Amino acid sequence: MPHHKHHEKLERLKEAIKNHPDLSEAEKSNAIAHIEEWYAEDQADKVVWQELKEKLLEISAKIEPILAEIGLM
Repeated sequence: MPHHKHHEKLERLKEAIKNHPDLSEAEKSNAIAHIEEWYAEDQADKVVWQELKEKLLEISAKIEPILAEIGLM
C-alpha cells in the first residue's frame, strides 16, 4: 500500500480518537502518541528492510560467480 494511503488512515484514526466522547483528553493524547510511535517504527522498519535487501542483492551479485565456479550454481 502506498505511503500516502497509510498516512490517510493514520490521520483518520487520530481524528476518530480526538472525536471520541468516552475518552478523556489524557487518554486521547496517550493513544495518539502510541499510534504515532508505532507508525514511525513501521516506517523505519521499511527503510531498514529495503536497505538490507539492497545490500543482500549487492552481495549476491558478487558471490554468484564464486558459487558457479565451485559448482554450487
